[in-house]
Amino acid sequence: MILKNFQIKAINKLIENTRELLNSSTNSNIIFKSPTGSGKTIMVAEFIHRITKDKISNRDICFIWAGPRRTLTDQSKEKLTRYLNKFKDLKCSSFLELQNNEISENEILFLNWESINKKNKSTIVVENEREFFLSKVLEKTKDKRRDIFLIIDESHHHATSEISRKLIDEISPKIAIEVSATPVVSNPDAIVNVKLDDVKLEGLIKKTVILNESFDNLLSKNKITSSLSEGSDKFIIDEAIKKRKLLLSKYKKSKSKVNPLILIQLPDNIRGQQEDKIRIEIQQYLASKHKIKTENGKLAIRLSEDKKNLENIAKNENEVEVLIFKQAIALGWDCPRAQILALFRNWKTLSFSIQTVGRIMRMPEVKKGHYKDDILNHSYIYTNLSDISLREDQAKDYLSIFSSFSNKSIKLISYSRLRQREKTRLSPLFIEIFLKESKKYNLAKKISLLNKKAKLSFIINQTSDSIDNLANKTVKGQKYQVTNDNDLQALFDSFIRNNLSPFFPEDRSVGRLKESIYRFCKIYLKIDYEKDFSKIINLVLNDDNINKFVNLIDISKNKYIEEIKAKDDHFKKNNEWSFPEAINFTGNYTELKTKKSVMNPFYYDYKWKTEENFIKYIDKSKDIKFWFKNGDSDETYFALPYKFKKQINLFYIDFIVVLKNGKIGLFDTKSGSTIDAAKEKSDGLQSYISKNNQKFFGGIVTNTDPENFNGRWIYYNKPSKFLDSTDLKNWKTLDF
Repeated sequence: MILKNFQIKAINKLIENTRELLNSSTNSNIIFKSPTGSGKTIMVAEFIHRITKDKISNRDICFIWAGPRRTLTDQSKEKLTRYLNKFKDLKCSSFLELQNNEISENEILFLNWESINKKNKSTIVVENEREFFLSKVLEKTKDKRRDIFLIIDESHHHATSEISRKLIDEISPKIAIEVSATPVVSNPDAIVNVKLDDVKLEGLIKKTVILNESFDNLLSKNKITSSLSEGSDKFIIDEAIKKRKLLLSKYKKSKSKVNPLILIQLPDNIRGQQEDKIRIEIQQYLASKHKIKTENGKLAIRLSEDKKNLENIAKNENEVEVLIFKQAIALGWDCPRAQILALFRNWKTLSFSIQTVGRIMRMPEVKKGHYKDDILNHSYIYTNLSDISLREDQAKDYLSIFSSFSNKSIKLISYSRLRQREKTRLSPLFIEIFLKESKKYNLAKKISLLNKKAKLSFIINQTSDSIDNLANKTVKGQKYQVTNDNDLQALFDSFIRNNLSPFFPEDRSVGRLKESIYRFCKIYLKIDYEKDFSKIINLVLNDDNINKFVNLIDISKNKYIEEIKAKDDHFKKNNEWSFPEAINFTGNYTELKTKKSVMNPFYYDYKWKTEENFIKYIDKSKDIKFWFKNGDSDETYFALPYKFKKQINLFYIDFIVVLKNGKIGLFDTKSGSTIDAAKEKSDGLQSYISKNNQKFFGGIVTNTDPENFNGRWIYYNKPSKFLDSTDLKNWKTLDF
């Protein structure tokens, strides 16, 4: 798996905070807040690998991973085992797999949070003659001077309960990391927060979840009322299936094999005969009206007493079209092709949070990211609930309540940036640069080749069976000669990782730096890695040569960074950009009545007074045919390039105004100090206007009365060196 940029940044922040808190004399607590679908488990797995590999603690460390339920804990253990298996320096264990009644160094003990609740009288916590119970295991582990890191998975489910607090006190971890999309712990020692927008931009999760699309929704004081509340349960099913068929056709058109899945979620508070009655009614209707049933493999059931057609259901091409389930059972269950959620009024009331929509947030094909057809980049909820509340968490920024539509078109040249992974990791380009720079640096003639052996400074009397345990521990004058091949390789790995900064030391980057050195040795020194890797490592890490290799690595990294920055000028060009067919809006927007907006109805967030008053001005103009309020990210919206500090960025202007005479105005509203800060953007906009055709005009726009907006609307279309918010003589009156 290739880590995303936001994941690398989050892991680095976790490591940075951990380094700092390890120096504290008291135990510490870190909150790791990361949205559903962001890859929390993988990020924590890589964090565990890094802190053990980089030896950031002066003591041995081990881990306890605590999950809220057995199924989720087992799933996490499976994921971490698969991810960490390639490193061979970490061990994932259940309680019964522990050796010598202790958690060994670099071992991760996976526990079901409920199983260590003393009230349950679990065999894990009950004392026994063999002294194999949790308290004794913890005691023996700490007697070995081993620090415990506690990872609390989905911490919002249990971290604030009295029992959970007591258990944390009993475990007494040196570092506790509470992992959740919606953490509830107060006063942590550190917080690492992954932003929802960063996860969306990487294409890991849907852009939004749309509630009752094409039906009127009203939001008042975080309460949602929908015209769909008058519909029957059968009507909800029909709408969901209609949307599924449309999505399926769009996937096929995109040459994708994804078979979108509908989730019908029963409320957790129904049991027994009531649950059976609702489920039977749903099944009968699905079978009679839509030919969807368990017998033909199109219906799956995931309930405590009834499970059918669940094998391979998460695979994108699986034939199941509808799944009936309950949230309590599905905690931690991942099925990225799930894209539609149906909820019926037997819920009585529902509070939407990011957890509610978590099962339908993921993108089904992570490597592809978001699709060209934007309808596939959203998930959909259909419900006839009459009482829906919206929690004050990320759901308000993610759940789309309103939809706006357009029947207008235009043809403009728009730009979008090509995603660059090279900024945080080394690409094959680095190998090429390293070899070129080695020739300039004349490394082959600078290094000494005779009888070279790697040496590692170490603390005298330190005992260890692995060179890893001696890394970064030095005492002046003491040397240790390395002869064991495994120790040599471990020492070389440590050298490579320590010299990768600012690039993330993930496998591919480590491999590329190694490959650079191996190729140099083969080409210029005639030493073949496959035949004599130990000779290469001894050569590189010997005291006479090591600094020369460090210098060359540093020179090559700087050259690589320069070339990557030059690539920032590369953009994807769309010669036929047009207005989006539909835009979805969250609860932070309200409807603003307009006559000439391209999008209808028009929704607005009322953030900026200048912008709001400009809308009123252009909506009244008799010379304007229609106008479009632009967004500020991704390929959905119009963007043009501009230069800022030798780097090319994208400028999402505020308004596209189409006049009746065919001219097109491009405007960005500013006032006060924001005018002076927009010089580079202004030049970029004027360059775009001049390079394209004569029908374009526009620029930075403001009002001469920035308080009451009773003055003239004026715009700036000259070079930015004359742009001054305090001197409006170079501005032009905007008179359509």
